[in-house]
Amino acid sequence: MASLKKTELNLIFELMKNSHRSDRDLSKIIGVSQPTVSRMRSRLEKNGTIKEYTMIPDFTKLGLTLLAITLVKYKVELGREERRKVVAKMKALADDASSPEAFLVDLGIGMGYDAVALSFLKDYSDYTLLIKRLKQHEHIQPAELQSFIVNLKDEVHLRSLTLSTLPKYLLDTQKKDNEV
Repeated sequence: MASLKKTELNLIFELMKNSHRSDRDLSKIIGVSQPTVSRMRSRLEKNGTIKEYTMIPDFTKLGLTLLAITLVKYKVELGREERRKVVAKMKALADDASSPEAFLVDLGIGMGYDAVALSFLKDYSDYTLLIKRLKQHEHIQPAELQSFIVNLKDEVHLRSLTLSTLPKYLLDTQKKDNEV
């Protein structure tokens, strides 16, 4: 795990569970003074360990009913400079306000694909627009786009989108690493 102090890790884990808590509440939970929590939080924000604070809404109440996980394959293997250009174009696509929202677009490897786009969408017509826009990208193989679509309006979900369970996993991993 990262080379952070135990109290810094505990602060991060508690903020991941609920970033809305005050420094005073956090100080009680992790067992240090409130000024210490404030200094740690400030330092972790400045050095980029804490990137942002956010909340996760009920997306259906915002009119978003589908989550699409789309795998992308490139026409040819890209060199370093070509990858940079593709990333810039994909960022522009993701940032286009008239485009269905792709909240994550990233390069990677796995299952024979080169990139992934995660998108919250109003409906299936937004999904078809997203796919149409991706297929128009000069580096993407149109026939090699594959998606898994989740209906967010479905009443049965295995687990809703959350990061609050990640701290428990990280704490368990940290304990196991310390035992070795």
